[in-house]
Order: sequence, then structure tokens, then C-alpha cells
Amino acid sequence: MELASLEAKESALFPTYARHPLTFVRGEGSRLWDDRGNVYLDFMSGLAVCNLGHVPLQVKRSVEEQLGRLWHVSNLFQSPQQEALAKLLADHSCTDLAFFCNSGAEANEAAIKLARRYAQRVQGKERYEIVTFEKSFHGRTLATLTATGQDKVKDGFYPLPEGFAYARYNDIESVEARINERTVAVMLELVQGESGVHPADPVFVRELALLCQERELLLIVDEVQTGMGRTGKLFAYEHYGIEPDIVTLAKGLASGLPVGAMLGKRKLREAFTPGSHASTFGGSPLAMAAGIATLRTMLDERLPERAAAAGRYALRRLAAELQHAPPVKAVRGLGLLLGIELDRPVEPFIRELQRKGLLVLPGGPYVIRFMPNLYVTHDEIDQAVERLADALFHASDK
Repeated sequence: MELASLEAKESALFPTYARHPLTFVRGEGSRLWDDRGNVYLDFMSGLAVCNLGHVPLQVKRSVEEQLGRLWHVSNLFQSPQQEALAKLLADHSCTDLAFFCNSGAEANEAAIKLARRYAQRVQGKERYEIVTFEKSFHGRTLATLTATGQDKVKDGFYPLPEGFAYARYNDIESVEARINERTVAVMLELVQGESGVHPADPVFVRELALLCQERELLLIVDEVQTGMGRTGKLFAYEHYGIEPDIVTLAKGLASGLPVGAMLGKRKLREAFTPGSHASTFGGSPLAMAAGIATLRTMLDERLPERAAAAGRYALRRLAAELQHAPPVKAVRGLGLLLGIELDRPVEPFIRELQRKGLLVLPGGPYVIRFMPNLYVTHDEIDQAVERLADALFHASDK
């Protein structure tokens, strides 16, 4: 398959993305078409965004209906659409309240602010420090990149805000060592996707939840990538038998329209009073219409359960087909968030897979991520695994 090429001209965009030489013009379900008519099997889902596939009919209808009514209204007025999505999320999670914004980074910013304000204005304690984890990823704003446990995202942005400490993932003693009189919360991902698809150990997570209760710390779970059915449950925390105080969402919440959400327990209500936090475009009628349709579709069609079954099938197929591929070190994941770890950089393989019509993501320099939509079929999984195996075995022959 021939890749589309960009014209040799200087772009008016800041070069913040290392863009592949592909231009997509249409999408449907698990497939994307480029501007040359080539078709690709999409196992990226727009970075775990298009969990219902591209242009899902139910969401399209809802957005088209909303387009004819109202696009934007200030958050200084009542929002029936926000109320409806907030209730849906509360009814199907361990949380009670929602704040809507536009992205995962904004949702995590809101969580950081809520935790600090709860301690200082409600509990009357001078706490502000949040324990996060090495190799984590929480966003690109100054606060969320500081919360991120990877130095590469911080390069050139110093000085960074204070108030964060970093523990080792899956190491409860490391967490305990970083808690002090200033600590207000612990924030973690239950699968560290950006650094290689590392699921949290269940025993560690239960110990962490108990530790937070004992020390009166808030437990914040970043579900920006793992939420909305991706791991085989609507939320990844459901796998672990815990109830976080705060949950953050974004990517898969509205099938591609910009939306983020910070969900919290009722006890946190007093911390976010009028004027304490805001987002001009957060919770727009269009985004809420997409979010409501997305969530209702997931619930009505039991897509998290479907993702769990598809993920088990994909793991079996990957293990069977790749067990003798020399570059492969490990295959792991949860639901349809899967990682194939290699003994060498993955970028050449990602480019080769594009030539074979398969779109995948890196998860750090040595891991290929599989993140198809939740409707993915066994046949589509088979096609993806076969193309991956072909690329890996041919590479080992060179």
C-alpha cells in the first residue's frame, strides 16, 4: 500500500506533532480512507477516542439534531444536557457529581484543584501535595505535565509548579514513604498506557485504597484512556473492587467531540462553589449530545462486556501468532488496551504496518499498542494480528 505524501512546503502550524505522511478523509467503523483511496484498519481509535468506531450512527443522529437547535450557551445558565449526562455518569459509577471541560488534561487539572481546595477550604488543612507515579502520564498543561512521572514531557518548561511527589508503580512502601503532612491525594492510572501498557497489580491497588482511607487522603483515578469501556468494564476501577473519590474522563466519552469530565463523591461538593472553577466551552450542548448518545449506546449494547471478550480473544491470538517472533518480549493488557513489547524500537514497525494498511500506536519506545474500537470483530482482530506477525517475522529475517 502506497502512503500519501505531503507537499514540500512550510506549514503554518507549530511542529508539535511528528506527523505521519497520511491524510484521512473518511472513516466508518474500524476503517479509515486516505486522500488517495487507500483503506486502513484502525487499531488506534484516535488514541482511544473513537470507542464506538468512526462516525457511529447513534451519535451522528444526536449531534445532527443538536446542530439544528443550539451550539453554545454560557455556563451561567441552566444546562439540561449537562444535567442529563452527569446523571447518567453518576448512575453508572461510584461518583455523584460531574464537572465538564474539554480534554483529559483539563479534567486532571480540575481534579488537582478540587483535591487542594477540599483540604484547604472544607477540611481546614494546609495540604496541597499529590503523590503520582513514575512513568505515569496525566496531560500537557503545566500542572498535569508536572504530575506526569516522565521527565521527557517536562524538558524546557521549568520552573514547574510545586506540589507533586512520585512513587514507584505497584509499590505500596514507596507510596507510604512519600506521604507527609502536606499530602492531600494520590493520583494514578490503573493501566499506564503511554509508558508501555502496564496494568496495576490488584493487591497494590487495594492496599493503596485502604492506605488513602486510613490517612484521610483522596484517591484520584485517571481514566482518561481506560474509561468508557476500553478495559472491559465501563471504568477500569471496577476491575479492582475500589471506589475512588475522584475519576477523570475524556477520550472515549463523546466519540470524537472535545469533552472531558471530572467526577467526584458528594462530600467534595462544598469545595467547588460558584467562581472556584470554570470552563467557557466545557459541557457545550453539542459535546453533551454526543456524550449522552455515546454512553447510552455503550450501556444499551453492553459494549464493555463485548470489549472484554474481544480483548481475551486478541490476547490469545497475539500469544499464539507471536510466540516465536524474535523481537517480541511480552504481550499484556486489559480489555482492548493491549501492548506488544519488543526488544527494539517500534517506530520502524509502525511505519511498516501503515504500509500494510494497519494503524497502531507506540506505548513508549518499545511497545506497540492495540486499541481498536469496542465493536471490533474477530475477523478484524485476525487481520490485524496477521499483519503484525508478518511485519515482525520479516523484520527478524533481515
